[in-house]
Amino acid sequence: MSVRETMTAAYITRPGPADEIRIGRLPVPEPGPSEVLVKVRALAVNHVDTFVRSGAYRTPLPYPFVIGRDLVGTVATAAPGFAPGDPVWCDSLGFDGRQGAFSEYAAVPADRLYHLPRGVDPENAVASLHTAATAYLGLFREAGLRIGETVVVTGAGGGVGSATVQLAAAYGARVIATARPDDFDWCRRCGADEVVDYHDPDMYPKIAELAPNGVNVFWDNAGHYHLERTVPLLALGGRMIIAAGLGATPALPVGELYTRDASLRGFAISNATVAELTAAATAINHLLARGALVSRIGTRLPLTEAARSHRLQEGAEPHSPRGRIVVLP
Repeated sequence: MSVRETMTAAYITRPGPADEIRIGRLPVPEPGPSEVLVKVRALAVNHVDTFVRSGAYRTPLPYPFVIGRDLVGTVATAAPGFAPGDPVWCDSLGFDGRQGAFSEYAAVPADRLYHLPRGVDPENAVASLHTAATAYLGLFREAGLRIGETVVVTGAGGGVGSATVQLAAAYGARVIATARPDDFDWCRRCGADEVVDYHDPDMYPKIAELAPNGVNVFWDNAGHYHLERTVPLLALGGRMIIAAGLGATPALPVGELYTRDASLRGFAISNATVAELTAAATAINHLLARGALVSRIGTRLPLTEAARSHRLQEGAEPHSPRGRIVVLP
């Protein structure tokens, strides 16, 4: 495909609010020797996409910068290990100098591109990629989850929360989820053993009752970090995962933490190595192929409404959808 050909893309020319996103024609990327040209079929919006776009998460951006990280598509031109028409996916574009995914075509580094199992729905896949990779890194790289441990997932009705419940349950953990009542059935479908209303003023005592031997892994997806109430719930050697709450500044009950040999484990998926992302991809493909990884899709939008997709992700429009936002080029 000639570099002179053009495609529709969603891009920015400087950091800023969602209204900085432009829709226009850009050259179809010419893949380098270690890249694969992909025809994009489905995209998803993540919180980190809005952080990069706004400048809150600083990373080198080549302008005009195509937004977005995640895509599912098909191989457009042959490359080592990839044949034209192969279904593929990537969840690490749009960061560290790499152009993003929100376009009709994307040049994807071959070591960040994975085959999608045949027969997997591309929209469910793209809605699951970022959240499931985040859950995998948090549960296994950071928390070192072991079979039979007790995991608490707060905000389990959300994207990362749902994926965390599914991966933990698939691995044989006992999962206690917190959610609002109309998400209880969804959390149970994801594999939660117990669900507690996160509006309940007695939420923490109820978790303590459900985990009398303590919580091995506590993941707060809301980013509120009421550490004075959550750290005392941890078992000996308990781990708390911190992957949200960009501006949170909670007080830390140090005595309750160190006397339990407990730890706080912070991470950002953007810092993951290629090898770590590949390990996550292997697990994700295994679950997708079995139909054991599902996401709720809250809305589908065309690529021309990329700015609106970011406003919805940020809660800047009324009636923001519950579930993942999928964008179709």
